[in-house]
Amino acid sequence: MIHKLYSLLSKPYIVILVMIVAPILSIADRNYGYFFGIFIVLFLLWKSGWNWAKFGFGQKISLSTVFKGLLLAIIIFVVVDICIQPFVEIYFGEIDLSSLAEIRGDFTNFIVLFIVMWVFAAFGEELLFSGYYMKHLAEFLGNTNKTWLVSAVILSVYFGISHNYQGTSGMIAVGLASSIFFFVFYKYRTNLALLVFAHGFYDTIGLSLIYLEKDRVIYNWVLGLIQH
Repeated sequence: MIHKLYSLLSKPYIVILVMIVAPILSIADRNYGYFFGIFIVLFLLWKSGWNWAKFGFGQKISLSTVFKGLLLAIIIFVVVDICIQPFVEIYFGEIDLSSLAEIRGDFTNFIVLFIVMWVFAAFGEELLFSGYYMKHLAEFLGNTNKTWLVSAVILSVYFGISHNYQGTSGMIAVGLASSIFFFVFYKYRTNLALLVFAHGFYDTIGLSLIYLEKDRVIYNWVLGLIQH
């Protein structure tokens, strides 16, 4: 039974079905779709003998990868969160960060969410959205540079929409930030660890500002410059 299930889930077209089913499950709870996809990935990993290269982890983690991830996170934060997001909020309203309200000024909740973020967002989301969805969709479409680019565009929109609970501005900002991540994976498609670190550092910056209740300071300053 398990062997037949593995054989079925290994079919190239299955990634498309999973990408369709996951959002449907997320209608009931946004976590359902995520864990459904993660279960598929972990099952495939297990039955493949933990072949991490199948999901983009084809290189050993090095200090260079960590530093590149940090640099990428800073660049994305400056480009998207500081330079673009204020303009997005002018036209589509403020990003809804109410789901993170519990960490404002609360160190315990901040630490708990910090750990959860690195495990389920930095590692889990990159494994699912980049290592599985993007990589396997690109391979299903022909595994050429063009199909990898097409896959990157599709996943940027897909990932942005998956953050609909943050409102229109949230979806746009997340979609723009994720497009950089996905295009980096297009170039470094055997080094998913780079995206994991970049994602983790990027979210760390955001969570830290929310904990310190400074997340609106930068935006308000930029918005003030724009309005004057």
